[in-house]
Amino acid sequence: MDRPLKSPGLYALEEVFHRQFEQSRGEPAPTLQARLDRLRRLRAALTENEARFEAAISADFGHRSTVETAIAETMLVLGEIKHAAKHLKGWMAPERIPTTVQFAPAKNRLIPQPLGVVGIIAPWNYPLQLTLAPAVAAIAAGNSAIIKPSELVPRFSELLMEAIAKKFDTAELAVTDIDDDIAKAFAALPFDHLIFTGSTRIGRLVAEAAGRNLTPVTLELGGKSPVIVDGSADIDEAAQRIAYGKLLNAGQTCIAPDYVLVPQTSVQPFAMRLQGHMQHMFGTDPKNPDYSSIVSDRHYARLEGLVADAAAKGATIMQPAAPNEPEWKERRKFPPTVIVDATPEMTVMQQEIFGPLLPVIGTRDATEAIAFINRRDRPLALYWFGTDNAARDAVLARTVSGGVTVNDCLFHFAQAYQPMGGVGASGSGAYHGEWGFKTLTKLKPVFYRSRFNRLADLYPPYGAKVARLEKLMRMLS
Repeated sequence: MDRPLKSPGLYALEEVFHRQFEQSRGEPAPTLQARLDRLRRLRAALTENEARFEAAISADFGHRSTVETAIAETMLVLGEIKHAAKHLKGWMAPERIPTTVQFAPAKNRLIPQPLGVVGIIAPWNYPLQLTLAPAVAAIAAGNSAIIKPSELVPRFSELLMEAIAKKFDTAELAVTDIDDDIAKAFAALPFDHLIFTGSTRIGRLVAEAAGRNLTPVTLELGGKSPVIVDGSADIDEAAQRIAYGKLLNAGQTCIAPDYVLVPQTSVQPFAMRLQGHMQHMFGTDPKNPDYSSIVSDRHYARLEGLVADAAAKGATIMQPAAPNEPEWKERRKFPPTVIVDATPEMTVMQQEIFGPLLPVIGTRDATEAIAFINRRDRPLALYWFGTDNAARDAVLARTVSGGVTVNDCLFHFAQAYQPMGGVGASGSGAYHGEWGFKTLTKLKPVFYRSRFNRLADLYPPYGAKVARLEKLMRMLS
């Protein structure tokens, strides 16, 4: 009775955090072999439970294609583990840094050092990849980590907790349960670094809570990622690739195309081709096993509201079926939807969509398209289609976004040698590959003084020798 009223989960979280904190201070730099062993165990936790993870995620969604889980989650995480294991020895090596000439023959080194305890707050849309990819970075950098999965995927979260507990001591890597107390308390813990993936609104709250402890944060947020279809583009090819990027995971992807800007004269032809490719890929039958469900009734209703608002404000709605038809709604399969002639006043153009709706907007020229994008928050991703390299380079130079794919969608995210991160309202910081290692590492600068250096000549008493040395240093600066 001497304890305050807390959930058992919250007590467990605090105990695990304390254990990892003490371990990180007692063993601040795990060896290369220790880190490689942890990466091997993480790989085993994934591969031994791959089919179970696919089934749990599909059950949490109502239905999700196992192919999409394999391609967009399992394969990406396995790729991250393989890449980290291959390059880790080089990443961990001290880096030779030039020495300012005035201080020669001294030397400088940058020594990578683990930060300590990393917190990972994961979303529901790609629950496997967005929990374990940051964990790969944390392990490679020599940190311990605590993962908080999303409450919207309870079956997956329970399985992840079980799989990680079988392979890891809680002082190395742990998964929390998903009760409300933990969700509220997690970001307030004094982590050495916190990675959050989710909405901009929640990201602000996480950053505020972490800021009270001066905890550095990597925020992987979202926003409205635009597509520019240039006048030089093959609109049928562009429509096919955009349809895939939009409908993967039924549009529940933070870097999914959120709206398309096309030349005014191409709006109708593009919209027709877009709808045609959507139906070719996923058909018009809600029982199609390739097409994923919307994660919850609340999110389904939100999408219905976006479409109704756009229609009421004058947009043309192109759908294979109405979303309130029982066969679609009972399965939470939202019909792929093209919204033609969307306007800024429509709610669908004011919120991140996170579903299989795609507004198409006509523009007079590339200048107008660039201005349209730049009047809004900086997006997490931007996509450009065309063959005019000068037009492409103008868009790249005059817009700012987290990342870009040219003549396709999504695939900049999967590049192990490139960072992934947002800018402004779409996030801060980056990870993936060596970028994740560096994000979760303190690159400690060390200066090694040489016994042959004349720095002692700077010591007082000052006089003519210091004047001469100062003159020489100015000349060398």
